[in-house]
Amino acid sequence: MSEPEIDAVVFDVLGTLVDEPGGIRAGIRALDPSLDDSGVEQLLSLWQRHIDREQRRIVAGVRPYLTSDLLDLEAARLVADAVGVGDPAAVAALARAGRRLTPWPDTVAGLARLAERFPLIGLSNASRAALLDINAHAGLRWHQALSAEDARTYKPDPAVYRLAVSVSGRPPERLLMVAAHAWDLRAAQELGLRTAYVARPVGDPPAPSDRFDLRADGLAALADLLDQARGRDRRGPRS
Repeated sequence: MSEPEIDAVVFDVLGTLVDEPGGIRAGIRALDPSLDDSGVEQLLSLWQRHIDREQRRIVAGVRPYLTSDLLDLEAARLVADAVGVGDPAAVAALARAGRRLTPWPDTVAGLARLAERFPLIGLSNASRAALLDINAHAGLRWHQALSAEDARTYKPDPAVYRLAVSVSGRPPERLLMVAAHAWDLRAAQELGLRTAYVARPVGDPPAPSDRFDLRADGLAALADLLDQARGRDRRGPRS
């Protein structure tokens, strides 16, 4: 891939740039400090299954659209009920745990490096309000941050990826979608975006059949690959 083919970079946020499961784990531990690691993991799984199922139902048109804030509140209530906590304030605090997320060690520096060369667009299933808090807490640098709330659906609905295409003013093939989730990249690919898989401790690894444009161990490695592509382009074709 030659560098001029990419005019802007679009980033998934949850899991790709910030440790979403880690933030929810911390919220669960605060809700019930007596839980052991196994108990926390079971409740985290309960939360994640609910969010995944309900977002899929919304994308399929089975359920009317709800913001991620309301889905998080539903998940928090399920978790609280499972441990016998009925305090509304405690449930509300747990629901907001997904806004206090730690960036991966290379995230902030990697975004800063890439922002020197490309417009950066965040594209998240998090609500506008949640995305604002996530960005502020983690220190994420964007030129534009977009929420699936603006499309009133969730990734992998094509309408969400069209938000980035529309805002960028570029054709899809000149945007690079970066994510730690293969399902996210497949959906972007179907709309014509270029794709880059970045490995994280969480996420959805590629299947053997996946053909993404780039694969990297982190943002520094991704920036290196794009720098190498730019160098090749400057040298021109070999004769």
